This record gives sequence, structure tokens and C-alpha cells, in this order.
Amino acid sequence: MTIELNDEEKVRILNSDDLFVIMRDILLRENKIDQDREHFWVIGLASNHRLLFIELISMGTVDKALVEPMEVYSVALQKRAVKILLVHNHPSGELKASEADKDITIRLIQVGLIVNTPVLDHLIITTNTYMSFADTGLLEELEKSRKYVPMYKQIEELQRIAEELGMKKGEIKGVKEGMKEGLKKGVEAVAQRMKEKGMSNDIIAEITGLPLEVVGKL
Repeated sequence: MTIELNDEEKVRILNSDDLFVIMRDILLRENKIDQDREHFWVIGLASNHRLLFIELISMGTVDKALVEPMEVYSVALQKRAVKILLVHNHPSGELKASEADKDITIRLIQVGLIVNTPVLDHLIITTNTYMSFADTGLLEELEKSRKYVPMYKQIEELQRIAEELGMKKGEIKGVKEGMKEGLKKGVEAVAQRMKEKGMSNDIIAEITGLPLEVVGKL
């Protein structure tokens, strides 16, 4: 659901304080019952950090909101965001990031690298205050995680390491081909899931790197 913005909210987001002021106001627009449920928003920015849109991706229960990376980036790509910010609220008032919070952030960071639309920050907010993953150094820590690194990135890194170790070209090729076969099947499975979610073939091709004609046949 796209959040309607007033003129004062259509501004440049230069730091976490700027973002919190806007998102707190949006949270306070909700009735009291909905304020007690977790919301997850994605905020799209232009190259100059001008706010393009705020989209409510999920509204869950008192302690969780389910988020699918493809839903986040489908919105971001369709609305031509160059960078994104993530925000979710904790009705409990607790600002500490849960393991689930960290996990979805890692997943979105990795997707952002693939589609060249990076995650700049993730805020946990209440109606009074907030915690910024970027300001606390948590975002930088999560960017180093290997948990959801795509297979093709692993192949590139493997090739680099193999070359540094002096492996022969034939040996490197054998390892790469084995990994690539698994990668191809995995990418096609993801693309099929995207089609089931109603995403366009053009967007799927852009995200996965598959040829448009291959996507059309899935």
C-alpha cells in the first residue's frame, strides 16, 4: 500500500533523523489498534536522496511482520528508486534488532547488490524514538555476512581464489561448471516464483539476469 505524502514530506532524506520524523508521523496516523501491530515499510530515494515513495509492505502482529524480498524490490524497481531505506516499528518499545530483523536485512542487502539498488539504512522505530542500523554500525556488519551471497558471486570469488592458488584452468573450469548448473536451476526456480507473484517478465529478467525469452517460457 502506497502511503500518501504531503508536500512537507516530499523532501530529501539526508540522515536517520530526517527519516524518523516522517515515519513517526506516518505511524501516528494509524489508529491505536494498528499502532500496536508491526509495520514494515520500504522508502525509495532518487539519486539526490529525494523521497520518491513510501510503501507499506506488510502489517503483521504485535511482534512480527512477514516480508518477502521480491515484494520489496518489485516496488522499488517499478517506481525507479535508486536507493532504498527500510523501516519497521516495534510496538513493544524495544529497539534492539531481533535475529529475524537482521536476517531480512541481510537478504535485502544481497538482492540490492544484484539489482544495483542498495539498502542505505534500516530503522526500528517507536512513537518516541528509533534505532538506525547504519548509525550503530550494524548495517556495515550485516553487509559482510556471507549468508545469502548469490551463487554467481561465490563462483566469481572461487575463481579469484583458485587463480591466486595457482590452480590450472581446467581444474577451475570443472569446479565452476558444477556450481553453474546448480545456479541455473536455482535462478529459474526464483523466476518462476516471481511469475506466480504476478511480476512482469521485464522486471523478472532485470532482477535475475535471465534472457527475456527464457523468462517467457517458464
